[in-house]
Amino acid sequence: MGRIFEVRKATMFARWDRMAKQFTRIGKEIAMAVKQGGMDPDNNPALRRCIQNAKGVNMPKDRVDAAIKRAMGKDKTDYEEVVYEGYAPHGVAVMVDTATDNTTRTVANVRMHFNKCGGSLGNSGSVGFMFNRLGEFKIKNAGQNLEDLELELIDFGLEEIGEDSEGNIIVRATFTEFGNMSKALEEKGLEVIAAELKRIPATTVELNEEQAKEVLELIDRLEQDDDVQQVFHNLR
Repeated sequence: MGRIFEVRKATMFARWDRMAKQFTRIGKEIAMAVKQGGMDPDNNPALRRCIQNAKGVNMPKDRVDAAIKRAMGKDKTDYEEVVYEGYAPHGVAVMVDTATDNTTRTVANVRMHFNKCGGSLGNSGSVGFMFNRLGEFKIKNAGQNLEDLELELIDFGLEEIGEDSEGNIIVRATFTEFGNMSKALEEKGLEVIAAELKRIPATTVELNEEQAKEVLELIDRLEQDDDVQQVFHNLR
């Protein structure tokens, strides 16, 4: 019974850690959205998207409201979005999206993660050309016909449409049409669970299990960093 309890406890703490990281990430996104477009979600599409994403990870409403108020307060933190590029072991390309109030600290930490895991931090543009930046929307599947939905969305920058492992509909749009697609989905009354900008690799690298483990160690270290928002790579 003791061993089972320890496993359950470890699983529970890991889930809490992931949840805390998600809340922190969305809190920063809210701060940046409010700074750019104000605290009224009706007039701020970016903030509206953040609130959707908060609901998708079960972030309590009071925490969302507190993040919005904090972003307008005198003690607000100004975050800067910085993207870092580099290579993980075995030539896997990695892009790291960060939101930071101290770029000196962030670049030092990101470089440390790469170095400790046998990778290397590169210059801007060193791997960015390997990724396509797309808007990705996760939509609740309420029995929609994918072919019909595809035809309805084709004029709003649709690139791809499909389903994930949980049966949700995944819609991807070009980066420049992200706002138009978001508006189209709202007008059609579709329930958007999450809406994010993603970096999708144009080609992928396939490694054996041991090599992939080395790459994933770096990805995990980066994702645990407080300044890191998202990590993208081209490992298959």
